[in-house]
Amino acid sequence: MNNVLDFDLDDLAPVDDDSEEAMEALWSGDLTVLSQHHTKPNGSHSFVLAHDRSVTWGIPGEPQLVAIAVARDLRQSTFTFETSHHATASFAQNWLAERGCPLDRIALRGGDYIEPADDLTVQVEQQIQKSGTRYEVLDTYTSDDRPSEAWTLVNDAQATQAPVRLFFEEWNHDAGTYTMREGAFPDVGVAQTWLDERSEPLPEPPEYSDHNGAVVRARIARIALSRSAGTSPTPQTGLDAPRATAAVPVQRAAQGRLL
Repeated sequence: MNNVLDFDLDDLAPVDDDSEEAMEALWSGDLTVLSQHHTKPNGSHSFVLAHDRSVTWGIPGEPQLVAIAVARDLRQSTFTFETSHHATASFAQNWLAERGCPLDRIALRGGDYIEPADDLTVQVEQQIQKSGTRYEVLDTYTSDDRPSEAWTLVNDAQATQAPVRLFFEEWNHDAGTYTMREGAFPDVGVAQTWLDERSEPLPEPPEYSDHNGAVVRARIARIALSRSAGTSPTPQTGLDAPRATAAVPVQRAAQGRLL
């Protein structure tokens, strides 16, 4: 992991006010770079996934991960600068992928990062990473205290039943693992009640139990096979290719998953 953050913009000017404001709103001293990718040979694009430590001192529950996309027009000596905050890395990776970053270049797996606890976690993260504009984010929450968890509440444009989906991530620091689960609800009110009470298990999406359930199980089995063999399958479209896991630095005052 390279923690150095340098967008090489000294000789370039922001193309608009939005780019200038987005750049000025970030202070590199607050950011821990988790993953970054820069296009070559001309360096026209940069993609960064980072943990924003300043958020931990702000409003409780605010998303602590920031995705950054920079596009340079070297002929015009200008650049565009976009940022987006997220509760989990998989949604940040989706945002970056939508702006042209290959998912395998911003993967957070192995080395210093803790691992997903099971293959269902990998499956759900793949689903988010490759979902395009399928999910409309309604709300997020991050807790870096006990329990350590983060969730993203979305509206699923492809769901025919229970269209409000809750992607719930929980970290087990002692075991060095984390889980990601998807819950399905008929509306936001019911989802919020579940979050407030936690009196029953997270309700699974209907497609887990209908004819699509066989597809879900087959994909999980394929992920398990590739992980046990220590290999990654050839990248494909859809949900078939295991990609990055969510990971952030583990600190008591940060949403994190670095060992």
